[in-house]
Amino acid sequence: MQWETVIGLEVHVQLATNSKLFSTSCNHFGDLPNENTTPIDLGFPGTLPSVNQEAVTMGVKLGLALNAEIATESYFDRKNYFYPDLPKGYQVTQMEKPIFSGGKIQFECESKIQTIQLHHAHLEEDAGKSIHGVIADHSGIDLNRAGTPLLEIVTEPDFRSAAQACAFLKKIHSLVQYLKISDGDMSQGSLRCDANVSVRPIGQQALGTRTEIKNLNSFRFIEQAIQHEAARHIHVLESGGTILQETRLFDPDKNETRSMRSKEDANDYRYFREPDLLPIIVTQELIAQLKETMPELEDAKKARYMQTLGLSDYDASILTSDIQIADYFEAALALSDPSNAKAIANWILSDLLGGLKKHDLAIGNSPIVPAHVAQLVARIQHDVISSKIAKSIFEALLQTPNLDSNAVDQIIEHQGLKQVTDSSSLQGFIEEVLEANPSQVSAFKAAVPEKQQKMTGFFIGQLMKKTQGKANPKLLNELLIQSLNRAE
Repeated sequence: MQWETVIGLEVHVQLATNSKLFSTSCNHFGDLPNENTTPIDLGFPGTLPSVNQEAVTMGVKLGLALNAEIATESYFDRKNYFYPDLPKGYQVTQMEKPIFSGGKIQFECESKIQTIQLHHAHLEEDAGKSIHGVIADHSGIDLNRAGTPLLEIVTEPDFRSAAQACAFLKKIHSLVQYLKISDGDMSQGSLRCDANVSVRPIGQQALGTRTEIKNLNSFRFIEQAIQHEAARHIHVLESGGTILQETRLFDPDKNETRSMRSKEDANDYRYFREPDLLPIIVTQELIAQLKETMPELEDAKKARYMQTLGLSDYDASILTSDIQIADYFEAALALSDPSNAKAIANWILSDLLGGLKKHDLAIGNSPIVPAHVAQLVARIQHDVISSKIAKSIFEALLQTPNLDSNAVDQIIEHQGLKQVTDSSSLQGFIEEVLEANPSQVSAFKAAVPEKQQKMTGFFIGQLMKKTQGKANPKLLNELLIQSLNRAE
C-alpha cells in the first residue's frame, strides 16, 4: 500500500519584548535560575496580571504580514493542567478568540513556490522549565521563562513531506526576524515547533490518527523527527497495529521518537475565560499605523535586488535569507556606488560567509565590518590594489578583531601594498625578464597566436615575483604583449 504523510505545525515564537506578557519581569535568556520572576509569575494568590501592549502589537504586525484577519477584539482563556513548572496550575492563552485568524505564507521547496494556509495564531504565556541533574536525585524548577510572551502559529494540515515542513519553518524564522518581533534563536527556544503527524492511504480523504512531536528546536531535528514518525506510523499500520493519539518526544541521538503521554483533547483542559484580564481591543488606527511602518520583507527585498541592482536569483536569495546578511550588504552598498552591488555581493557570499564559517563566527560578530568590504571593492576598482592582494588583506582583517573602519587603507599604506601602475617602472621589469629568458621569447615568437596567449603566463608569473605581486595585471599584460611583439 502507498501512503501519504499529513503534517500540521504549531510554531511557538518567543516575542522580543523587554518584559513578560503579564508582569514587569525581565524577558531575557540566560540569567540565573528564578532571577526574573515576580509574584505574578510565581502564581501568588491575589496578584493581578496586566497585558503587555507591545506583545499585542507584535502579534498584529505578524498577522498583517501574513494577510490574516486581525481580531479587533480578542480574549484570554485559562488552560488548566498540573505540572511542576506551571505554578498557577493553569496557562493563560487564547482559545476561542485568537489575535488573528487565517492568513497564508509562500515559500520555496524543491524548486517550487508553495503556499500553506494558516488556521490562526494566538498569544499565550510560556511555562517554566524543569532542570534535571544539577542536584543528585532531584529536579529543579527555573521559572525565569514562566510568563514569557509567545505567539503560537497554527497551520492547517497541509504539509505532505518533512522537507516541506522544514522549508516553511525557515520562512517563518526569516519573517519574524525581518519584522523584529523575535530573534528566532532556536538554540535558546525563541523559535520551536510541535509537529502533528499522521498517514493515510493515497486517495483516502479521512485523516489518520495523529501523534504530536513536542519541542523541536532545530531545522534538522524537525525534518528527522517527522520522517521517523511517518515511517513508524506506516510500519505499525502495515503490521496490523493501530496508532495511539499521543504526545511524543524526539531523541536526536537515537533518531527516534518516544511516547510521552496520551494526547489530551481540548475539553480535558477545562478552558474558560480568564476573569482577571479585559478583552484586547485592536483599533483601526493601530492597524493603519503598522501597515504604514511595515518593513521591507524578504520577498520584496529579493525582488528589488534583482530588478534594481541586477543581482542573480541565487545571489539575491542568499543575501535576503537572513536579515543580518541583508543589513550587512546594504550597509556596505551605502558606502559604495550602486554599480558595485555585484562585486560587494560576491565578497560577502564567497569570502565573508566562507571565512566566518571557517572561524565559527556569526555575521553579527564579524571582525570585518561593511566599511571594510566597501573599501576593498573601491581600491580594486581604482587599481590601488589587485584582487589577489585584496584577498590577503581580507584574511588579515578576518583574524584581527576590533580594527578601525579605515583598516583597509591603513594596511595598504603600512605594508606598501599599492599596485605599481607606473608604465616606465613596469617596462623596466619586463625588459629584465625577457633578457633573462631568451629561449622562451623565441618560442613565443614562433608560436601561433592561439598558443601565444597561454605562453604569456610564464612571463606574467616571473614579473609578479619581481614586483612582489604589486603590478597592475591589466597594464602589465598590455606592456608585456607589446614588448614580446617588438622582441627580435
